[in-house]
Amino acid sequence: MKEPSPKSLERMRTFVRKYNEKTGTTTHPKAEVTDSVVHGLASHLDELGKPLCPCNFYPDKKTEATSRRWICACDEMKRWKYCHCLLFVRADGLPITEYLPADHEGRQIYGLVTDPTPDKGRESRDLPPSSPPEGEGAEGGH
Repeated sequence: MKEPSPKSLERMRTFVRKYNEKTGTTTHPKAEVTDSVVHGLASHLDELGKPLCPCNFYPDKKTEATSRRWICACDEMKRWKYCHCLLFVRADGLPITEYLPADHEGRQIYGLVTDPTPDKGRESRDLPPSSPPEGEGAEGGH
């Protein structure tokens, strides 16, 4: 992935800081995890005009960027407060899985991880689940 512009890096760092405040989450305790994801988001912002999640494989990133689903903060974060990139997590570095469906891969991998700030975040919690693209399961392409 190409090195992002300083402007996009700053834009993504500001977004992450504000979204942490809004959702009651924190960035991963290992700075290299956060830096890697922020760099990926900023690179996609430069390349595609949108901060497409860098933790997925996309057959066609430009097409994927036209969908809302994997634009940070992704649909999973907005609905379930779950970040598979580990960018938005609890202070111990674990992703919140409390609101995920029981069969979601995040719940299967991490078990039940409770939300320490249930009064924050989940702005899309009341929306019906979106249908996954043809040929994909509920978890998408991660």
